[in-house]
Amino acid sequence: MVRLLQIEFIKLWNNRASKILITSYFILLTSIALIAAIKFDIGPVKFHLAEQGIFNFPYIWHFNTFVTAIFKLFLAIVIVSMMANEYSNKTIKQNLIDGLSKKEFIASKFLTVISFSLISTVFVFVVSMILGLIYSDYNELSIIFSDLEYVFAFFFKLVGFFSFCLFLGIFVKRSAFALGFLILWVILEQIIFGILGWKFTTWEIAQNIKNFLPLESMQNLIKEPFTRLSAVQNIGQQIGEDMSFDYQVYWYEFLIVIFWTALFIYLSYALLKKRDL
Repeated sequence: MVRLLQIEFIKLWNNRASKILITSYFILLTSIALIAAIKFDIGPVKFHLAEQGIFNFPYIWHFNTFVTAIFKLFLAIVIVSMMANEYSNKTIKQNLIDGLSKKEFIASKFLTVISFSLISTVFVFVVSMILGLIYSDYNELSIIFSDLEYVFAFFFKLVGFFSFCLFLGIFVKRSAFALGFLILWVILEQIIFGILGWKFTTWEIAQNIKNFLPLESMQNLIKEPFTRLSAVQNIGQQIGEDMSFDYQVYWYEFLIVIFWTALFIYLSYALLKKRDL
């Protein structure tokens, strides 16, 4: 396992573009702390974003994992490019000649996906913990360590998404086309939802079916956190809007994402096994 990971990280570290993207990604994860510096002083109106409760425990786990998940596209480019480079530089063929089996090759890529996801999760956990300890109004241990399911959801969301990107990289072989296919898939899920709701069933049933699609199921692991803020809730009450939504992470949502992750890794291996390299 260590040998396989070492091979992958040597390849990535020797690629200048990958090195820049990975570094940029972790800088962006840290930049969530800059939100605390946002202040507006307009006459008598003083607004400090950190004082609105976004860094309160346990809300911070929900808010930070949702926002930082947006930056996953940086690593998605790295993973797709990683596979494209294997084909263009003929390193995949050389690895197999040197004695690496196709199963070990896919395992090395999946271990890289796991590593990126785990490092990202630990990174977000540490940054969130520091920000929470500085700005949160609630510092009791029972409150600090509640709602940690969002951190686990963040990890599984990244693993699922990166596994999909890995499959696209193997399937398409060209990074630009693979990223284009990713965008196309986002649109396709919306089209499926629209056609089902418009022609075949109710919108509620169409949404339930959409929740089983790969990208939508990953998105559902961490639902938007903004309407949980007390300021937003108060505005909703004033205008008569019901802002009570279900933000919980359910066990079956994990299972759906795990299913898609396993399927994408299996399809990646099956595709690689079938191809004559």
